Amino acid sequence: MRIRRPRLPRTRASRRRLVQVVMAGCVLALLPATWLYVSTAGRLRTLADVPRTDVAVVFGAGLWDGEPSPYLANRLNAAATLYKEGRVRVVLVTGDNSREDYDEPDAMRTYLTEHGVPARRVVSDYAGFDTWDSCVRAKKIFGVHRAVLISQEFHIRRAVALCEAAGVASYGVGVDAKHDVTWYYGGTREVFAAGKAALDVVFEPDPRFLGKKEPGVARALAAAPR
Repeated sequence: MRIRRPRLPRTRASRRRLVQVVMAGCVLALLPATWLYVSTAGRLRTLADVPRTDVAVVFGAGLWDGEPSPYLANRLNAAATLYKEGRVRVVLVTGDNSREDYDEPDAMRTYLTEHGVPARRVVSDYAGFDTWDSCVRAKKIFGVHRAVLISQEFHIRRAVALCEAAGVASYGVGVDAKHDVTWYYGGTREVFAAGKAALDVVFEPDPRFLGKKEPGVARALAAAPR
C-alpha cells in the first residue's frame, strides 16, 4: 500500500499563508495562559507575606498508596505552617473521593492532624473533582467568601483565577516543588488547562456534584480562637 505524503504549498504566497495560520493558532492557544497571568497579577504571595485569612483551601494532588503524594504533602505542610502561625483559622481540604478505595480529603485531613492541625479545624470537601468544582463548592456549599489558596506554582494562578470567578476573593501561595518529570508535566499541562479554565469562567458550569450547603466551615470558624 502506497502512503501519500502531505503536499506542502508550492507558491510563496501559499507558504506565507500557512505560516500565518500556524502563528495565529499558536497565539490563540497561548491567550488563555496569558489571561491567567494578567488576571492574577498581585494575587500571589509567599508563606512569609500572605495576609491573615480565616480559611485556607488546599487542593488535592494525588495519593501514593493511600498517602499524600510528595506534591500534596508540600501543600499540606504549607497549610499547617499557616495554621500554627495563626494566619489561618480553618483549613478546607478539597479533593477526589469518587471511588471507595480513593479518598484524597480523608488522607489530607489525617496528614494535617498528624502535623499539628486539630481535626476540628479541618473541613473536608469530598467532591473537589477539579479546580473549578472546588472553587464553586467552596463558595456555594461551604460559604467561603475569602481564602488563601495553596498549590504548586504551576497550578496556583489557575486556582486563583477560577476561585475569583466563582466569587471567592483569593490570594495564592505557590509552594516549592522539585523540578522533576512531574513538575515539567504539570507546567506543560497548565497550558492546555488554561483553555478549559477560560471556558469555565465564560460558561460557569455547575460542578459535577453540588449538593446541599454544609456548615462545616462556619462551625469551625465559630469555635476557633481569633
